[in-house]
Amino acid sequence: MSAKPEGEIILAVPSKGRLEEQSRKVFADAGLPIERPGGARSYQGKIAGQSYIVVRFLSAGEIARELVRGNLDMGITGTDLIHEASRNGPDKVIVAKALGFGQADVVVAVPDVWLDVSAMSDLSDVAADFSSRHGRWLRVATKYVNLTRRCFAAHGIAEYKIVESLGATEAAPASGAADLIVDITSTGSTLKANGLRVLEDGVILKSEASLVVSRTRNLSERRQALLDRVLGAFRAD
Repeated sequence: MSAKPEGEIILAVPSKGRLEEQSRKVFADAGLPIERPGGARSYQGKIAGQSYIVVRFLSAGEIARELVRGNLDMGITGTDLIHEASRNGPDKVIVAKALGFGQADVVVAVPDVWLDVSAMSDLSDVAADFSSRHGRWLRVATKYVNLTRRCFAAHGIAEYKIVESLGATEAAPASGAADLIVDITSTGSTLKANGLRVLEDGVILKSEASLVVSRTRNLSERRQALLDRVLGAFRAD
């Protein structure tokens, strides 16, 4: 991503789906309606009358990574993705405003048939003797590799293998691709439909869509003032 021009604030919003719709509504309600002149295939946008704001349409995951790296000034993304982007991701940003949509939990879920596994301590016991019983480590399907590693380390679980999920993570245990999962859930209905349940202490993180500001060190006084102007529109509501 190219360097930020002096005097411009780079804002990123999700590029498609409900997150895009809700993000644009939030800005419209703040008096800053986002336009996408090139249509759904365009990754550039603008806010009428606010030429100092450069709008980019990116995936929520990319927005989180670029905010942590300091390549964006502000953006809308899930707090789960900020935590996943980097171990020190939360230290690299400021969550300016929780937006009230996109609420979901990152959870550890196991098959319902694991009757003796109800908490992370039980999972630790299972992981410890799984190799001797089955000749392999536990397989954990997830898109949240960093969050999974930090959570399992905190519970002293080392005997496992991550299977990075590129599709429907909830289906991995039933298909035999993994033994359990770490995934995001809002209602739990998809987990239940796939014969999975969340461990009693298996909520790793509660997340929601938020307006996030990068802690950019080289922000000039002018650009800081412009950024504060945008944030002021949200504080006013």
